[in-house]
Amino acid sequence: MTALLTLENITVRGRCQPRLDGVNLQLRPGERLALLGPSGAGKSTLLAVANGLLEPDQGQVLWHGETRASRARARRRQQRRIGTLWQDLRLIEELTVQQNLNAGRLGAWGWPRALLNLLVPLETQACRELLLRLDLEPGLLVEPVATLSGGQRQRVALARLLRQEPELLLADEPLASLDPRLADGLLALLLREGAAPRALLLSLHRPDLLAGFDRVIGLRGGQVAFDMPRSALTPATLTDLYADAKGAAGVG
Repeated sequence: MTALLTLENITVRGRCQPRLDGVNLQLRPGERLALLGPSGAGKSTLLAVANGLLEPDQGQVLWHGETRASRARARRRQQRRIGTLWQDLRLIEELTVQQNLNAGRLGAWGWPRALLNLLVPLETQACRELLLRLDLEPGLLVEPVATLSGGQRQRVALARLLRQEPELLLADEPLASLDPRLADGLLALLLREGAAPRALLLSLHRPDLLAGFDRVIGLRGGQVAFDMPRSALTPATLTDLYADAKGAAGVG
């Protein structure tokens, strides 16, 4: 089976040391992969390379086995197939939930329809179905995001991501600021939505939440410390990953 995403010998330079140093990774449809590592290990940098926001200094990124497109329009089409859930959510507070959800379609719609989204409700039924799928009341569609609770915001951000219809879900420590109940709920949704035919790559700061993942990659100092099935991971492996992590902070 051809990998959805392949990173080959990826290096990203930093001020004092590489942010990523010769990283290799393959992610196939249906795989749910957790990315672990101490602060500064390179997790956020790896996700930025994966979604195309950051170009590596060395190495190449393959999408469905082909080099990432160089022409801008073709590249944007590829990038629409990769969706990212950011830790800060990046919702637009003043807009309604429905307008925020439809922001996930902007790459496919183009600017005329994107501007229309600010004036009239578009594709209401699709938005209603997404909210129900994520255990949210459809009545929230007309509410400004600023009025939502923290848990509702997390689910609206995930719903916006799913409106994009991505093949690959990326998530940059989305559970870091949540209480245990909300974290468990959001993680369960991400694992469900990241199943085949999609794939999921999630940066995680809590090794105790690995139960639903297929593989685990450990990053330390911008390098892959291990890449193994979750079932093969041992407490000793985790202890080694987080040992001597001082001095790496700040590279993401």
